[in-house]
Amino acid sequence: MRYWIPLSFVLISFFTFANETTEKEKHQEKNQNDPTKVITKIGLSYTDDLSISGSLALDAASKINARTNFDASEWHLGGSWLFDFGILNLSLSRSEYDNGGHKNNYAIGTFLPLSVLGVDTEKWIVFPMAGFNHNTGETVVTDETTLENSIVMQQNTNNAGYIGAMVLRPITEHWTVLAFGGGGLGSDDYSNYWIGTGLDYKFNTKHSLNLFGFISDDNYGRISKLGMA
Repeated sequence: MRYWIPLSFVLISFFTFANETTEKEKHQEKNQNDPTKVITKIGLSYTDDLSISGSLALDAASKINARTNFDASEWHLGGSWLFDFGILNLSLSRSEYDNGGHKNNYAIGTFLPLSVLGVDTEKWIVFPMAGFNHNTGETVVTDETTLENSIVMQQNTNNAGYIGAMVLRPITEHWTVLAFGGGGLGSDDYSNYWIGTGLDYKFNTKHSLNLFGFISDDNYGRISKLGMA
């Protein structure tokens, strides 16, 4: 059963402190929004509460990614490994919903730059994505068989695969437009989709400002956000 989370307006601000980690990037810096960029960064964000996030580059091709709010009710932990064909991501995370439900997600996925396949996309930078995930959690349902219409927590477990794409379009040295979207299907009638867009301004090699909006929906609920990073 689905429930709907009201549209929320999100204000997120953080500064990224990055170091280039490969010889190739020393000669040609990747776009700051490139999902295959291996960097060290740290930042603070604010939605309903304060969170800290970042990544730690272990070497030229691997990094650890983490995010948590301050009461640790929502968090994300993972690792990324860069290969010639793209980047491989492993992650586990926990999300909570406004009505009391929650979801734990275990995922493996990849971003593949079309350029490695010899596809010329000119000024567009395209990254197809695909992966698999395992979800467990609880959704809130109303038991209408009682006079009080009591709230019942319903257990959910499913496995799913997904596909999608992320697209970057540098406009100038400082401005980049980005968009992403995708969807998936899984066991027990599980389905999900997500779509979003944004505008990024690069101040220098270490700091950037990002305005974005996105919508996601699955069997656990719907999230709509507009924010700044």
